[in-house]
Amino acid sequence: MDDRNLGTRLFVIRRLGLPPTNTLSTKFIGIILILLFTLSACRSIEGAPKMTDAATDTVPDRTDAFEMNDRIGRGVNLGNALEGPREGDWGVTLQEEYFQLIADRGFDSVRIPIRWSTHAANETPYTIDPSFFERIDWAVQNALTRDLVAVINFHHYEEIFSDPSGHEERFLELWQQVAAHYQDYPQELIFEILNEPHDKLNTIAWNSLLMKTLNKIRETNPERIIIIGPPKWNAVNQLSYLDLPEDDRNIIVTFHYYEPHHFTHQGAEWAEGSDAWLGLTWDGTQSQENDVITAMDGAKVWAERHDRPLYMGEFGAYSKADIDSRARWTAFVAQSASERGISWAYWEFCAGFGIYEPDLKIWMNPLVEALLPVE
Repeated sequence: MDDRNLGTRLFVIRRLGLPPTNTLSTKFIGIILILLFTLSACRSIEGAPKMTDAATDTVPDRTDAFEMNDRIGRGVNLGNALEGPREGDWGVTLQEEYFQLIADRGFDSVRIPIRWSTHAANETPYTIDPSFFERIDWAVQNALTRDLVAVINFHHYEEIFSDPSGHEERFLELWQQVAAHYQDYPQELIFEILNEPHDKLNTIAWNSLLMKTLNKIRETNPERIIIIGPPKWNAVNQLSYLDLPEDDRNIIVTFHYYEPHHFTHQGAEWAEGSDAWLGLTWDGTQSQENDVITAMDGAKVWAERHDRPLYMGEFGAYSKADIDSRARWTAFVAQSASERGISWAYWEFCAGFGIYEPDLKIWMNPLVEALLPVE
């Protein structure tokens, strides 16, 4: 008998209070071990904490990133609200009924864009306004209590794009506050470090900042699922330039998809020259579909090579495009992502790209059915 078998025999003898003898057979020892471990497992399950829908006083259970990505599933962005300079500035103030509508319609998650930077002090320690925290708490809890996975991010921190080094300290301190505030929330609350890094927050600067931010968040949220995207506006063709720590597997990688840009942004007031694109259609030609397929296949290849789950955190076509083209494009992009195991969040709920008309209280059914086809 080798040392491992001897150790097993001694464990059973001590656990059961049997006399120290060498006459116990290996078969007998095996039977006793099975009974012991079965009893132990039953007790563990019986005493295990139940999953809650809101914040708890315990550290969240660990959840695999791929499992959580499946739970994100099919989602929608609550855009043009909390990421405005002030909520309501861009025409949307979140209502409790929005969360119920989204859940009842069959979506799995919401992405909540947030402009923390205009609700915090400009001098150290860069304290976030407590009343703003309360508003975010309200939004998160409205999602979680309806079994919607909630993604919160840093959105429109414009100053860090033009001056990364000048705002790095503030950005990290803001994230430290957010991470500490939500450290006891369940794993269905997911952090996304920053929306669409660009300009002077280039590839090198972004890879450096994301690592520092990740380390800061991990101080209080060691197992929290965190979403991180590539540089240059989270473009899908920039995934290969993203540098992530190999030893941190609690990461979901995001990208955004608005191609062809001239179609999805035709007539958009913030897009220079977009009036010239009015009238462009998306007819689902082989060439148009192939562009989407190429992008999604490329993303999938990257994800498989790096063993990372993928989340298409934004995609949508602006309301100035004709509704039939919008529905065709939306359906094909969403389906192409889902077929490749990519979760997604449509941009957005009830503004210029929206799937819901809040004044009339009606759904834009062609778009909703494109996203959630009847099976």
